[in-house]
Amino acid sequence: MSGKKLRYLFAAHGLLILGIFLVSGMALAAFLAPWLAGCDPLRIDQNAILLSPSLVHPLGTDSLGRDVWARMLYGARVSLQVGLVSVGISVSIGTSVGLIAGWFRGLIDECLMRFVDIMLCFPAFFLILAVIAFLEPSLFNIMAVIGLTSWMGTARLVRAETLSLREREFIQAARLSGAGTVRILLRHILPNAAAPVLVSATLGVAGAILTESGLSFLGIGVQYPNPSWGNILIEGKETLGVAWWLSLFPGLAILFAVLGYNLLGEGLRDLLDRRSP
Repeated sequence: MSGKKLRYLFAAHGLLILGIFLVSGMALAAFLAPWLAGCDPLRIDQNAILLSPSLVHPLGTDSLGRDVWARMLYGARVSLQVGLVSVGISVSIGTSVGLIAGWFRGLIDECLMRFVDIMLCFPAFFLILAVIAFLEPSLFNIMAVIGLTSWMGTARLVRAETLSLREREFIQAARLSGAGTVRILLRHILPNAAAPVLVSATLGVAGAILTESGLSFLGIGVQYPNPSWGNILIEGKETLGVAWWLSLFPGLAILFAVLGYNLLGEGLRDLLDRRSP
């Protein structure tokens, strides 16, 4: 590809390309963690406590002598898993609610949308904290709670698209041809409403990663000794004066992961939005 074409590509889709690069890098690091880590992230070495970054330990060690590089790589797996699974749950619920509300309208629409409004009244993070407080801290519970408390935006998007699409000519033609409600929703409405859902889901992954990191930082997320970026950060808070690397590197990892998904979402929005110039 010529330099002129590359410049045009970056000018037209720079956000998307940068987002794909950051997200792909994180996914690749998570997938290759067993080969890239070089050691067990749970292995304690009393002779290597709080060592600064070096050739042996590229990101230093923590207060138990565990290699931070290995823990960061395995922490990427946790963040990626939480982001994808929780968003999968929220998109499934939100899409279903939005399709039903937008298609049937009337009393069903009113009831569902008022429930969405009630859910939106509660600050999401504090709602998650309240629910987690009554559950045993585990990765599965975190993914489920984040997914079950973050579907409302998707529901509103899908409802708006469904209300618009249900009056289109091709939907009327499908009705006249004898297609049932389920077939129309799944074969005609849903594919045409997929673009905003895809953008919302991509941005939702960033929010889920940030939420999981915050919960782990507070000590109610991923539990020790399992590594996550949030619980590496909380250890860094305790040793900030002598082990700066325990705060810097997981903080940068969270920054670039969230930035990558946000850029990917914005890039997809520009690419898929037909009203964009």
